[in-house]
Amino acid sequence: MMKRAVQLAFLLVGFSTGYYFGERIFRALERSLNFGAVPVPHWIGAIVGSILFFLLALRFSDEVVSWIKWFEERLVKMPIADGLSGALGLIFGLIIAFLIQQPISQLPIPGVSQILPFLVSGLLGYLGFSVGYKKRDELISIFTLGRQGKESRKKENKESTNVPKILDTSVIIDGRIADICRTGFLEGTLVIPSFVLEELQHIADSSDVLKRNRGRRGLDILNKIQKELQVKVLIYEGDFEEVSEVDSKLVKLAKVLSGKVVTNDFNLNKVCELQGVHVLNINDLANAVKPVVLPGEEINVQVIKDGKEHGQGVAYLDDGTMIVIEGGREYIGEHIDVLVTSVLQTSAGRMIFAKPKLLEKAL
Repeated sequence: MMKRAVQLAFLLVGFSTGYYFGERIFRALERSLNFGAVPVPHWIGAIVGSILFFLLALRFSDEVVSWIKWFEERLVKMPIADGLSGALGLIFGLIIAFLIQQPISQLPIPGVSQILPFLVSGLLGYLGFSVGYKKRDELISIFTLGRQGKESRKKENKESTNVPKILDTSVIIDGRIADICRTGFLEGTLVIPSFVLEELQHIADSSDVLKRNRGRRGLDILNKIQKELQVKVLIYEGDFEEVSEVDSKLVKLAKVLSGKVVTNDFNLNKVCELQGVHVLNINDLANAVKPVVLPGEEINVQVIKDGKEHGQGVAYLDDGTMIVIEGGREYIGEHIDVLVTSVLQTSAGRMIFAKPKLLEKAL
């Protein structure tokens, strides 16, 4: 069907070209070659032009159809935001070209005044589309800020729970995000970028057994969130081709969507903070709900192994918090009472330093 349409388009172009230039061509032939007068030169030129362009269509129609299909596939794959930004830039470029066409067409240079306006229109149209496409993130941010500025504070507070939560690869593989969503502590739309899905699939297809299991676990968690939990999940199909790192793409997407990044990656947490992007760290949440242990408090633990420093022993609480016990190496395998001396709290986790109560009594 498309091939027939292309051939018909060639035919119409040939008909129009022959009709418009037929009389001029026959008059030139009549003057130079003493060619006899041709009756109805417009219509004869139209017929000749139609035949010539139809022959061209038979030769090049397949190439034109394949080019059209390639262009159509690119447009379909292009995210709607990218296409609209490019189209907006193209419109502005053509408007500027239209405004300067009039003075260009009045240049006293034969031929240039007829050809230059078309070249300027093509050039400015291309530049407009290119600038609009490459600056799509800034354009979206401008419209987003403008819309937010018009909203009242009351409406903003009401819609604060609808801020998109963008999941990164590490938090999906971790799996605790599904339990958090089930409890209802995480509200709003969960956004899963397509480049995160691609990274998960790449990990799931890895030749390394550990990586393959981690990737498959992440895909199972996503499937569980979509099918079993009452949470709205959005797959973001867009990509930032000029950025190669997944973490950088997440930060850029959070700025575009005015959303929050959900992660348990310490380094990504710091990058988000440096660039002014809101971040929800699962490790921070886990640390916040752990039982509070204060210096001077007494707890009973089992010493599991020796520590890095000489004489140290290591124990763990039920929630996995590590306890470093000074002089606890000799109690490995035993349950002892220890006194907490200090607590170190970071986004990477919590560490408790203690010493045996027996040693305290001896002192």
